[in-house]
Amino acid sequence: MRFTAEELRKLGLPILAALAMLGAGAGLIWGADQALKGAQRAAAAAQAERQQNGERLARIAEEEREVKEKINVYQRLKALNILGEERRLEWADAVTRIRTQRELLDLRYRVERQRLLVSVPGKPGNVDFFASAMRVELALLHEEDLLRFLADLRDSGNAFYSVRNCALTRTGPVATGAAIAPRLRAECNIDLITIVDRAAKE
Repeated sequence: MRFTAEELRKLGLPILAALAMLGAGAGLIWGADQALKGAQRAAAAAQAERQQNGERLARIAEEEREVKEKINVYQRLKALNILGEERRLEWADAVTRIRTQRELLDLRYRVERQRLLVSVPGKPGNVDFFASAMRVELALLHEEDLLRFLADLRDSGNAFYSVRNCALTRTGPVATGAAIAPRLRAECNIDLITIVDRAAKE
């Protein structure tokens, strides 16, 4: 099919318009593609930032939980009077009180000099664990008296009482009749442990 010059002249403008529209359409498609890619990059960046923020918040929450746990442990130790220097007067008062309340007829004890158990490195200073060895000798009506004495000692606070060993020996026959006399003797070695935070002390 051949066009005359007149027909070609008449079709020139529509052809130019069509080409212009095709160019504009291609430009719009390219622009839309670039905008989509930009939006995808922005969404990926936002997702990565959101993930980083979530991880940061999780770390902060974990650190906060650990700090609360340590504060709780510290407050419990402080309430038990385990932190700080040894309290020999309080130990003596506690033993005297237990002896009176439990009506222990014969109770003797001796506390050795304090010694360093271990020094745990920390920030900003070391935490030192000290122990004072206490040797206790007491006469008992029955075995339950020893368990009650040790429980009372632990409940008195002022230190962490770690029982290393106890030896029971029979000193007399089983009580008969109205006579009440100790028939057992206990010898215990107990470590009275205190904790000193050097940083808090300075």
